[in-house]
Amino acid sequence: MRAAGLVCLASMALLACGAAGGTRTSPPAVAAPAVAIEAPLDASTREPEVDVSTPQAAGTAPDAGPSEPPPSPEPEAPSSACNEQSPQEFLVRGNFLRTPDGNLRAIQYRTDQYGYYKGFGHPGPDAQPPTVFVVSTTFMGLPVRMHRKIVPALACVEQEIRRTCADHPYTAHALAGIRTRNTYRGGEVTNHAYGIAIDVDPDRNTCCGCVKPWNDAPICKRPAKTEYDRMAMPECWVHAFERFGFYWLGHDALRDTMHFEFLGDPDRITRTPATTGAREPER
Repeated sequence: MRAAGLVCLASMALLACGAAGGTRTSPPAVAAPAVAIEAPLDASTREPEVDVSTPQAAGTAPDAGPSEPPPSPEPEAPSSACNEQSPQEFLVRGNFLRTPDGNLRAIQYRTDQYGYYKGFGHPGPDAQPPTVFVVSTTFMGLPVRMHRKIVPALACVEQEIRRTCADHPYTAHALAGIRTRNTYRGGEVTNHAYGIAIDVDPDRNTCCGCVKPWNDAPICKRPAKTEYDRMAMPECWVHAFERFGFYWLGHDALRDTMHFEFLGDPDRITRTPATTGAREPER
């Protein structure tokens, strides 16, 4: 029995050595424990995290989390109801004075459009003076009384000044609108009498071709390349007025830099009916 046991032990030792020096037979596979381990999802398949603190409408997809912002839309051009128009040529003072009947035609047009100024033009059967149609409004924050037909045009000019003249700041402090006294001679009548002219800061923007004291202003004696150099108001204000049917008398022989008059078509001031916000005309 002892010998047999020794033989058995020797045999087992030989088997172990053979396994260490040669090719070992793989042990039988052992089944993995049945424990479900959830592998992390790839970023492309990961469920998005939903912020439960933010209410979400039913039936909408959850927030996909941070992402690159969408490209900014192209800025839209500012919309405006204002029509651009030039002064009507036959109403420009430098034009109608060239022909004998030019002034008469300009006066009659203003009579028909804005009211009858006594002594000028031919009134219709129901003609009323321009003062009947005057309203109180504001321009650049200042009060002024103008013909109600052109109040929308002033609003267009103000909008344009605020849009384009930011690099040339100027604060007006005095305006003059309707005037009941005619300051022209020789058969002319001022557009102030119709409530369609406005003066901006007469003490700072003079009239070098007018009568005293305007033409005595020191700035009228200084050399200047253009009339723009003879006023305090920025040139961009002039261009804003001219864009919407106003004429600047700085271009005229009078060199009246304070003065703008509406010579456009009052029916073409805006694309849609404008609300002026003005009070009822003073009777």
